[in-house]
Amino acid sequence: MQEELLQFKLQKVWTLVDLPKGKRAIGTKWVYRNKKDERGIVVRNKARLVAQGYTQEEGIDYDEVFAPVARIEAIRLFLAYASFMGLIVYQMDVKSAFLYGTIEEEVYVCQPPGFEDPQFPDKVYKVEKALYGLHQAPRAWYETLSTYLLENGYRRGTIDKTLFIKKDRGDILLVQVYVDDIIFGSTKKSLCVEFEQMMHKRFQMSSIGELTFFLGLQVQQKEDGIFISQDKYVADILKKFDFTTVKAASTPIETNKALLKDEEAEDVDVHLYRSMIGSLMYLTASRPDIMFAVCACARDSPFDLEAFSNSDYAGASLDRKSTTGGYQFLGKRLISWQCKKQTIVANSTTEAEYVAAANCCGKVLWIQNQMLDYGFNFMNTKIHINNESTICIVKNPVFHSKTKHIEIRHHFISDSYEKKLIQVIKIHTDHNVADLLTKMRLSIRSGKTEWKGCHYCFLLRSRAGQWFEAASKQSNDPPLSRVNTLGSREDSMKLMELMEHYTKLSKLVRKEKRDIVS
Repeated sequence: MQEELLQFKLQKVWTLVDLPKGKRAIGTKWVYRNKKDERGIVVRNKARLVAQGYTQEEGIDYDEVFAPVARIEAIRLFLAYASFMGLIVYQMDVKSAFLYGTIEEEVYVCQPPGFEDPQFPDKVYKVEKALYGLHQAPRAWYETLSTYLLENGYRRGTIDKTLFIKKDRGDILLVQVYVDDIIFGSTKKSLCVEFEQMMHKRFQMSSIGELTFFLGLQVQQKEDGIFISQDKYVADILKKFDFTTVKAASTPIETNKALLKDEEAEDVDVHLYRSMIGSLMYLTASRPDIMFAVCACARDSPFDLEAFSNSDYAGASLDRKSTTGGYQFLGKRLISWQCKKQTIVANSTTEAEYVAAANCCGKVLWIQNQMLDYGFNFMNTKIHINNESTICIVKNPVFHSKTKHIEIRHHFISDSYEKKLIQVIKIHTDHNVADLLTKMRLSIRSGKTEWKGCHYCFLLRSRAGQWFEAASKQSNDPPLSRVNTLGSREDSMKLMELMEHYTKLSKLVRKEKRDIVS
């Protein structure tokens, strides 16, 4: 606590004054926190004095409060680029970052509890710097940091305003800011050293070294790529909701079971429910395998932008709305995904797929613009769709009676196609990975290989194909002639033999499915 107040004195955060007539002072309180590393070990005990900003009134205590914050997709994109370029990503932390921001409004706060001035107990502090807890604090800090970086030759990202770039001939230094946490990497080590020295001149910084833990994401930088996971976060939420002793399941939800409202069941605790859902939503920052496998980055693939779009049809049993699913990849690096119920009730599978494709297109356009700051032009990006009617509508600029019922806001995908920002590619359902995000799936293990989601379908179809091929090889005749014509006794025998193989195949598939479920 003494260390915190010493920072206030060094940064000249406030001045002790009499409270002017007609003004009111905002309360303050101490917040205590144990700061832990990625293993859950306490590395620092912190005491922070914060203003009770929830008592501030808009228009009186503050005006502008907006401050840009990096999207989780931007963080993954940053790591994907670093993986592809072979960069080492480093991390820095600004000590008491908000205290560097200067606020414009006239704000008064009460003296800290336990540290009141004995000679002037009735006086208050006039705040000059952005005290933690004030609504305008994040904006003031961002303005201070961005101004300093821009003055030192850095360029702000065109789309992502929390990305700062500096180029030195053929080399590039990238800096990604998330409030007071900063990650950075460069194709030239000396640029990283120069950046650290520059930041230490203006701010009190703690250099953490190579990035290992950021925004609850555990990061492993290896020779074959950068891998992110949330093992600590999973352990924390299991402990929080008392699920540490429950039996594990191979799939997050029972397969092929419609979710119906139970009219006779007791009402759930809505606050607990929302807390659980919110925790799981953040878990998808690295685990689309609540639908898919942990996001992994490899550097042995082309650095191309590709997307996959898919939708079910009227999958929600209560309101008959469809579910949108989409994946966006940089090479083999999965950087963004969506799984969301559509806001409209689709009249056809084509409409549901079209709405999903438009949503995927929006994500692709954002990534295209973001990558321009990295020096990559990904125009004419491939979006893989498994519905031919949807592709026809995208390619046909004439909106006839068949598409008039589709909301206009979804038709920008046709405009993007016409401008050659995207291209739509037909893909078979078996190879559309986005199919994983629109249906409930099984997870099975085969030896050391883990089969997730639609890989289950691939496994069964693959084996079915092998068995059918084995049956087919027993005759030299074309398959259609053997099955559809019975011109002779010999042909009839071949058909019976084929049907017998099919029966055995069906039994094997059903047995394997039962074994998997059990």
